[in-house]
Amino acid sequence: MNNNELVAKLWKLCDNLRDGGVSYQNYVNELASLLFLKMCEQTGQDEDLLPEGYRWKDLTSKIGIEQHSFYKTLLNKLDGDHHAIVQAIFLNATTTITQPAQLTELITNMDKLDWYDNDGTGKARDDFGDMYEGLLQKNANETKSGAGQYFTPRPLISAIVELMKPQPREIIQDPAAGTAGFLIEADKYIKAHSNNLEDLPDDIQKFQMERAFIGLELVPETRRLALMNCLLHDIEGDSEHGAIRLGNTLGADGESVPKANVVLSNPPFGSASSTNITRKFVHPTGNKQLCFMQHIVETLEPGGRAAVVIPDNVLFEGGKGTDIRRDLMNKCNLHTILRLPTGIFYAAGVKTNVLFFQKGTPDNPQQDTNCTQETWVYDMRTNMQTFGKRRMLTDAHFDGFIAAYGEDANGQSPREEGVYQQMGEIDGLSTDEGDDTARWRKFSRDYIREQKGDSLDIAWLKDLEASNSENLPEPDILAGEAMAELTEAMSELYQLMQALGADDEAEAQKQLLEQAFGLEEKTVEQSKEQNKGQGELFGGQA
Repeated sequence: MNNNELVAKLWKLCDNLRDGGVSYQNYVNELASLLFLKMCEQTGQDEDLLPEGYRWKDLTSKIGIEQHSFYKTLLNKLDGDHHAIVQAIFLNATTTITQPAQLTELITNMDKLDWYDNDGTGKARDDFGDMYEGLLQKNANETKSGAGQYFTPRPLISAIVELMKPQPREIIQDPAAGTAGFLIEADKYIKAHSNNLEDLPDDIQKFQMERAFIGLELVPETRRLALMNCLLHDIEGDSEHGAIRLGNTLGADGESVPKANVVLSNPPFGSASSTNITRKFVHPTGNKQLCFMQHIVETLEPGGRAAVVIPDNVLFEGGKGTDIRRDLMNKCNLHTILRLPTGIFYAAGVKTNVLFFQKGTPDNPQQDTNCTQETWVYDMRTNMQTFGKRRMLTDAHFDGFIAAYGEDANGQSPREEGVYQQMGEIDGLSTDEGDDTARWRKFSRDYIREQKGDSLDIAWLKDLEASNSENLPEPDILAGEAMAELTEAMSELYQLMQALGADDEAEAQKQLLEQAFGLEEKTVEQSKEQNKGQGELFGGQA
């Protein structure tokens, strides 16, 4: 049975559990444990990774209440396992299945599945990794909470990795790892270009498994999903942390991670509390995305490259935002901006972009002033259809941008302005070819400085959706866009009042808003329960 069929069948097994009150998110957590045990049996790694008496065969040898009780004991045993990565995966692992009959049915049905490929060979570790990725994506597609909050669309991740071309022996970092989607895709890319690492010397193969990939994740339950994802894809990381470290990128943990040659990331969106920003940045701000941008510039080695998914406000926010963008363009060559279409993330109205940049310049990686001379912008948003569950984003939607970007990972391939057709654009667009209809254009640093005031919110195409009622998005999308803009405006006003010294007034207004929306401060235990298993709004990848 191929992997897609297995994913569909594994997901189908969730139906009965949902009838018993187990959510999609909890179901994925249950499968994280069970799939790991099954993988160890299937690949013959039981003796290497699991203590005797606490393996898949021991679990399947029992049924009903005895099995349910043993399963809870097994989870507790693996929480204290001697193998650091196994211990991290099963740290505080529990089961939300309260009915023993349901657990027995799930395990029995899993055991009955055909775990062999059509040629009769068993599944490899990467096969289990691909299945797990499929389950995470299923969860993201089915719900607007849980995994959907931090699951970056796979076609976007694939396009970014293809353009950034990660290489063997490079340290690749994601400071907002989510479910480790960027790191997994980077590993796949390297393996695809090195005969599954077989073409590399033994020492570099070891480096790829243990040191090449570093993720940082704030939420313990999300880190567990990410560690599982990495281990299933044969990425073990170091013996102390695994590939995904538990910690706060905007605190001391972010300062202690090794420098990176490549950063691929989708930091948390939204205007959540900034109380976890405990690190001193050159440009202090309560905007988390802007703090992540500063971390990424700091963590890159000279000559290192980055691709970062950010919301629109990072492009135009004034004050410290302007200072941070100037600093970025000074220290790095910001060569490309991709304006992403709406609807690809799991909140209506969120508008996002990808910034591609290199620390220093191609000629002088140590350069730290005037590194950006020109920036190319690809508009994949204006006059595009709105994506969502009914209209899915695919790999093919990025073909035009990938061709325009060119082969050089640092954006130094020969480029020409243009691109007049884009897959997914709305009907009725002009067929004329000129600057005002091209999706791919170049802007000088002088233009950005003098005409835009160092704002990177650069748009030039006439928006037909705004002038043609037939092309307007669905009402929930429009309402979401309005709510997103209002939220961002309120956040900026709050920060402005603080900057002007009106802290008490700012806090009073904030409390009034919280009361109006029923967001009064919860107890610590209530907050922990609410956040369990969830990443920050749209942060991290998977």
